[in-house]
Amino acid sequence: MAMTQESPAQKPRLSEVVSLSGATGPLIGLVLLCIFLTFATDSFLSFRNFLNILDQITVLGIMAVGMTFVILIGGIDLSVGSVLALAMMVLGYLNVEAGMPMIVAIAGALAAAAVCGIVSGLMITEFKVPAFIATLAMMSVARGLANMITNGSQIIGFAPWFNMSAIIRYGGFLTMTVAVMLVVFAVAILFLRYRQGGRVLYAIGGNAEVARLAGINVRRTTILVYTSCAALAGLAGVLLAARLDSVQPSSGVSYELDAIAAVVIGGTSLSGGSGGVVGTIIGVLIIGVLRNGLNLLSVSPFLQAVIIGAVIVLAVAAETFKHRSR
Repeated sequence: MAMTQESPAQKPRLSEVVSLSGATGPLIGLVLLCIFLTFATDSFLSFRNFLNILDQITVLGIMAVGMTFVILIGGIDLSVGSVLALAMMVLGYLNVEAGMPMIVAIAGALAAAAVCGIVSGLMITEFKVPAFIATLAMMSVARGLANMITNGSQIIGFAPWFNMSAIIRYGGFLTMTVAVMLVVFAVAILFLRYRQGGRVLYAIGGNAEVARLAGINVRRTTILVYTSCAALAGLAGVLLAARLDSVQPSSGVSYELDAIAAVVIGGTSLSGGSGGVVGTIIGVLIIGVLRNGLNLLSVSPFLQAVIIGAVIVLAVAAETFKHRSR
């Protein structure tokens, strides 16, 4: 039986998808952080606090998965925080103001977010606008549209079950929002490991021109990646609306920076082609555990921002050092 041979653009990247070695450093950092906080605080090492951390990282976790896909192909998306706000406002307007069923409102919110991703992808692929500029423009447009829907006012009045789905712990463990996050994690990991489309992302991030010559449709994949990233931001917005039981156009400010930080801390290279969702999950947990621990230590929110910024710098410096030592 003849063996099927993979293209040269894909073969070296498959090992990076399967191997967890790229996440070893962040994992060690997470373990050391947990050990420190266990001795530094009285309430960190408890099942209840662990559940609180899971609840707190839900929105960031889902957004970071989409950002991982974008960064893997060598891109960046600065619009996800604004897209999240737009999706929330569309959800609130359709369900509360227009009286549509929640399932229709959720579909509308996800569709609005996906359209933002499609537009960003088209600007990047068709008009050759740098990803930084294209998504920066979309950040402004999406935020403006979110404000236009209600002239800057918040929307309240969702059905009680919607908020309760983010509060009730089914089986004493998982809320609906955490369950959705775990499903997104699982699907993303399986996609990158076992689907050809996952290997394609690594090939494009490694060298887009070589990937194109190998027969990969770089243009279509890029549009799909930005669409997926925006749609996941929209999904995160729906879950945030359930947690807050309200929506407002100012939601999601600086969330894109948190998502990028989680991906970078998790070991995904900003130049594309290496990393993965497993590392991103660890990066999300590091940010969640760090913020939770700093709150337990009564550290000022302003100082927390400084500390997290320092962690990001150290993560990027570690990545740079690792590449230079090869």
